Amino acid sequence: MKAVVYGGGNIGRGFLGQLLYESGYETVFIDVNQELIDNLNKDKSYPIKIVCNEYQNEITIKNVRAVHSNDAVDEIATADIIFTSAGVNVLPYIAPVIKEGLLKRETGVDIIICENLIHADKYLKELINPADNIGLVEASVGRMVPVMTDEMREGSLTKVWVEPFCTLPVDKAAFKNPIPNIKGMVPSEPFEYYIQSKLYLHNMGHAIAAYLGMKKGYEYIWQAMENEEIYETVKNAMYSSALALHFEHGKPKDEIMAYADDLMFRFKNKYLGDTTKRVGRDVQRKLAPRDRLLGALSLCQKHHIPTDNIKRGIISALDYLYEEEN
Repeated sequence: MKAVVYGGGNIGRGFLGQLLYESGYETVFIDVNQELIDNLNKDKSYPIKIVCNEYQNEITIKNVRAVHSNDAVDEIATADIIFTSAGVNVLPYIAPVIKEGLLKRETGVDIIICENLIHADKYLKELINPADNIGLVEASVGRMVPVMTDEMREGSLTKVWVEPFCTLPVDKAAFKNPIPNIKGMVPSEPFEYYIQSKLYLHNMGHAIAAYLGMKKGYEYIWQAMENEEIYETVKNAMYSSALALHFEHGKPKDEIMAYADDLMFRFKNKYLGDTTKRVGRDVQRKLAPRDRLLGALSLCQKHHIPTDNIKRGIISALDYLYEEEN
C-alpha cells in the first residue's frame, strides 16, 4: 500500500507519517525542499521525538521516500490514499499537479485534506474539478507540532518534535472509495462539529493565549498559560465556545468541556517550545469573519452565550495587528 503526503513539513512528517507507518504503508512525501527530499531518500526513515512535561520518547518512522513536486504526477496516479498538508496558501500552486496525477489514474482515490480551513473540501474541489470517484475528505488536525530549531533537530534535518496526542478525525461521509484502516484516523459524521471544535475551541484558545501573552511580553505559549489572568481568560473563552458547540451540535456538554480542559493542559507543554509569535502570526486571516476568533464569537452570540473573554482576545489581536502595521 502506498500513501502520498503532499507536504513534507512538520505535520506531514510529525503526524501523518507516524499514522501511516504504524498502519503498514509506504509513505511518499512530496515537497519542494530538495535538501529535505535528499535526506529522506538517503535514510528511508526519520526520527520523531514525542515530548510532554511528563516524559520524552523517540521513535523512528520507516518505509518512507520523497519526490520533488515537479516529479509528483506519477506518484499521485498510483497512490492508494493521498493526503495534503502543504498549507492553505500553497493549495492553488499544487492543485495543477494533483489534477494532472488524478487524470492519469485508472481507479478512484480519496484525498484527505489536512489544512486549517473550514470547507477545505469545497475549496480544493474548485481548484481541481475532480471526477466522481475522487473523494475530497476534510480532516481535523489536532496534534501540535512546533517550529523546529537547530537545537531541537540535534543534527538531524528530518527530525520532528511532537506532542503525544495522535488522533485524526476525518469526514466519513466524504469518502468515495473504501475507507482505509489507518491507525489513529477516526471517520466521523456529521463532521461539521469536528471542524468547528478545532477552529472555535482549539485554535481560538491557542490564539487568545498568544495575543494576550505577547501583550505581557511572554515568548512562549506555556509561559502565557502560567499567568493566572491569561489562563482564566483563555479558560472562560473556551468554556463559552464549548457551550456554544454543545447547543449547536448536540454533543454532550461534559465531553466538550473535558476536551477544552485537555487542550489547556496541552497548551502548557513546555517541550513543544511553541512561541506566542508563531501562534499569533497571520493575524488578518485569524481575524476573518468565519475564522477562530470572530467565528467563535458569532457562534456564541447565536446561542446567547457571554463573549467578554473572546472579545478580550479579539482586542489583543487587533492591538497586535496595529503594532505590526505601524
